[in-house]
Amino acid sequence: MNRDALDDSRDRQLSSPGERYGERFRTNISAEALQARVIEAETHALALTFAELGSSGDVPRAVALILGARRRYITGRGKGAAYADLLGADLSTTLSNVFVVDGRSLTDLTVLTDVRATDVLVAFTMRRYREETIRFGELFRAAGGELIVVTDSVDAPLADAASVLLPVHTRSASSADSPTAIAAVCHLLGTLTAASAKGARRRLTARDALAQELHIYHHDDEPGDRGPE
Repeated sequence: MNRDALDDSRDRQLSSPGERYGERFRTNISAEALQARVIEAETHALALTFAELGSSGDVPRAVALILGARRRYITGRGKGAAYADLLGADLSTTLSNVFVVDGRSLTDLTVLTDVRATDVLVAFTMRRYREETIRFGELFRAAGGELIVVTDSVDAPLADAASVLLPVHTRSASSADSPTAIAAVCHLLGTLTAASAKGARRRLTARDALAQELHIYHHDDEPGDRGPE
């Protein structure tokens, strides 16, 4: 077993933030030293994730499923909800029919009532693996939809049900698992999808025009452009 595999094995035994806090912050450490440890760990986790995904070809396969789907659903609970929102925001700029299943405005029950083989669900599930995400993903796949799983282990509870599995490295120097590689995978999926989506340029242009009409974004007038006070 190589060093990375050994470190990952030890890390997997620290299942809760409390356990990781006790292990990683056992001694007094300066802010500078802790910063260096965090930067090193994040850089390493990201490099490993990119290397493995780059050689596996799984990201392009996931993108093909997203592009070919009639409806694109994204879900995650707990911190996973933040990743779902991030990917949803990126995909919706160039694709139609992108829906974040958050359990409030759109529920698992509503989606599962009408799953089609042309639907895809992207599920974010990280330890300690929220039961509702696992069950939703299993039922979505059983109903005939395609399932893309972004997770922190090939042995994660939802991994066996995945049409495409995107494993990421989350080992960190903090009591919290690293979000860096997960956010990077969201960026990869969004970028590759935008590059291949039909009508992406037209959709982006229309969004820009509508954003101006709706005054969504702050705009500083150039000197001389302001009207009377």
